[in-house]
Amino acid sequence: MFPDFGSLEILLIVVVTLLVIGPEKLPETLRTLGLWFGRLSRSFHSVKSEIEKEIGMDDVRRQLHNEAVMQEMKRIEDEVKSAVDPVTQSMSISDHSTPESTPDSDPAPSAPRPTSEAELEAQHASKLKQAAADAKDDP
Repeated sequence: MFPDFGSLEILLIVVVTLLVIGPEKLPETLRTLGLWFGRLSRSFHSVKSEIEKEIGMDDVRRQLHNEAVMQEMKRIEDEVKSAVDPVTQSMSISDHSTPESTPDSDPAPSAPRPTSEAELEAQHASKLKQAAADAKDDP
């Protein structure tokens, strides 16, 4: 917005201003310049806020924020899915490699994948009960 002045340029501006205006009128001139810059800044900000109200900038900002949040949620969901997939694949491989199964037998239709730890535990308990019942039936 403003040019980048170094200390040498600022010193040069102060010396030239002091020579042109004089030391007596310098404080009054600086005060007047400060008032003008303040008025200019206030009018700029009022015009900016009026334009933002006119185009509904608050709604645009809110929508952009919501879209960013949704993208972040999608990214986290994808990360979780990619982390869970190898675990479920290794579980399904170990389920099909039990000694009771043979390559010639058709695999049993798979039940829907459990989504919670409680469902996993219930599924494991039912497998244990089935194995105990099978052991009783076999002489």
